[in-house]
Formats: sequence, structure tokens, C-alpha cells
Amino acid sequence: MSAGLLRNSFKGAATAAPFFPTLLDQMPNAIVVFEAETQQLVYVNPAAESALDLSRKSLEGQSVHDLFGDTGALSGMISEVKLGHVSAQRQEMVLHSLPGSIHQDSIQAHVVVAALDDPDLILMEWFPIDQQLRSERDERVTQQVEANKQLMRNLAHEIKNPLGGIRGAAQLLEFELPEKGLREYTQVIIKESDRLQDLVDRLLAPHRKAHLIEAFNVHEALERVRSLVLAEFPKGLKIIRNYDTSLPDVMGDREQLIQATLNIVHNAAQALSEEISQGIAQIELKTRVARSVTIAKQRYKLAMDLHVIDNGPGIPEEIIERIFFPLVSGREGGSGLGLTLAQTFVQQHQGFIACDSRPGRTDFHIQIPYRRQERTS
Repeated sequence: MSAGLLRNSFKGAATAAPFFPTLLDQMPNAIVVFEAETQQLVYVNPAAESALDLSRKSLEGQSVHDLFGDTGALSGMISEVKLGHVSAQRQEMVLHSLPGSIHQDSIQAHVVVAALDDPDLILMEWFPIDQQLRSERDERVTQQVEANKQLMRNLAHEIKNPLGGIRGAAQLLEFELPEKGLREYTQVIIKESDRLQDLVDRLLAPHRKAHLIEAFNVHEALERVRSLVLAEFPKGLKIIRNYDTSLPDVMGDREQLIQATLNIVHNAAQALSEEISQGIAQIELKTRVARSVTIAKQRYKLAMDLHVIDNGPGIPEEIIERIFFPLVSGREGGSGLGLTLAQTFVQQHQGFIACDSRPGRTDFHIQIPYRRQERTS
């Protein structure tokens, strides 16, 4: 939307939020309107609520600088517009938050500050400049991961038949051995064959099982995951619920999404071994509604937004770009299939999964679009 159209849309709408045009509520970019003198917010559109992860009610009345800090670049843009030197200014910048501010994340964004017909009001619009880059990167990674998974499935099929023959031959040999002490060696063959058979089955399982599509409450699914993990790690681990209870039901395979989330949370708990021993381990399950999202080049009005955040050591840099690849694991003894299966289940729901990790904070982010239930005849 042009700055001129934005200014015209606010003509005569200066006194209260209910009079602001609903047009801005439909905009995909984050938009706020604030008083020129006090720089307090008087309007926040849904995209800004989602970007800042705060409700309109809690944001209105806050200062722009409470959110992003009193940066010289942003203050300069606001001053130029306020004094009428320009009608609008654009700039790419990092919108920082102040320590202890209500919004904790920094945003690298393209920012527009524009005057409105009412001289007492100023509009600010922003969108992340890395959004397109991230979309392209995710698409490349998804294609590469899918190629690797297809290779592993083909390899699993090739291994499956001879593996059964090896196990059967070991069993027959065990019956023919004259000394019982020698059966220890055939048992090694049989047990290792069973272990490899289990690995092959896990590689093939997601593509064999039919989907059971139903509407379900994501928080009920997360509560099941939470109870399972806490049963295994009863001491030293805290799992925080940060739920948006207004979320509508998700259409999908409930058991698959439980398994996908369980794999992620269980991996996080295992990575928190040192923190658990100190009693400071923490995993946060956070749900929100995401608006106007693009997943695999498909645009959706709404999506379920899920974050699994832990305070562990982080994922090693050398594998962070490959964590969804089959058989890649940062833990000794790990199979490297948990995240691969989680990604497969999420993608089968037209969703996406990504990870951002640094020491002290690892965030697995899942988005699954809300779709209308298909009618069955």
C-alpha cells in the first residue's frame, strides 16, 4: 500500500481505535499508528500483534521506543516526518528491544514511517527483510532433505530382504551348532539383524501408514507429550505451558503430530542432561496463531504456530544445517531419525519445521496451516 493511500485511509480517524479502517487489519505487513507528540501507540494491526507476539490491548498505550529502543535511525525518521520535512521515509534497520522491554526479540526489517492526514498521528510499517531469503533457503533445504530421504528409503528397501535372509540363516545355524557356547555368536547376529530391521522399518514407516484426518485440539496433544516426557524426566526438568487457548482445532493426523512433537521435546530433554542435574532445565511449549503465512509458495490466511524452546547447550554448528537429514545426530548413540520423522509428519500436513539454535536457547518452530475440513460422500 502506498504512503499516500495510507494517509488518506486515516483521514478523520484520529480519536479512537474503533474508527481506524478495517483495511489495515487485512494487511500482511506489521503496522502501528502512534501519536506524534507522545509517540504512544493508538492502533496495532493483527500482523503487528503476531510479529511482536503481544495483543493489541497490551500494546496500545506503549511507546514505540518501549518496543524498539530509542535508536538514532528510527528517531531520526520519526522526527523528519513529524516536522513535515518529508511525507514518508524508508530504511532498512534492525529494530532492537531494550533490556527488560515488553518485546524481547530484535527484528531486521524494512521500515516505513509515514505522515497521515491528521498531523497528530504517524504510521509505521515494517516487514522482515530476511523473509524472502528464509523462504528460499527453506525451499532448498526441503528439496535436499527430500532427496536424502528418498535415497534412504531406496536403500532401506534394498537392505530389507537380505537382512531377513541373514537372520534366518543365523537361526538355522544356531539349531545345528554342537556346542551351546557357540550360540552366543549367532545371538549377536540375530540381535544386530533385529536392530537393523527396526531401523529400516522406521525409515519406511511414515510412507506406509495411512493418515487419519480429524479435527483435534493441539493443546490436548501437547499435554500428552508433556506428560510422557515428564514421566521419563520427573526431576530437574520444567516444561512450561505458554498456550493461546483461543486456537481453533487443527485438521490432521493427531497421532502423527503427537509423535512429531514428542520427538522434538524428547530430544530437547536428552540434550538438557547437565541442566537437569542442576535442576534448571526448562522446555517451553508455545502456541500462537500466525496470520498471512507462506509455506512452500502457498499462501494461507491462518496457521497454527508452535515453538518448542529449551535452554540447553544448543545444536553444534557443524550439523545445524543438516539436523533434519536421516541418520544425522548430535548425540552419541542417537539414531538421527527423530527429527527426520518429525519433518516428514509436519510436511505431510502442508506445514514446515525449522530450527534456530544458539547456546542457551534452541527453538524448533512448526507451522501448520488451518484448512477447511473436506467433505466425504
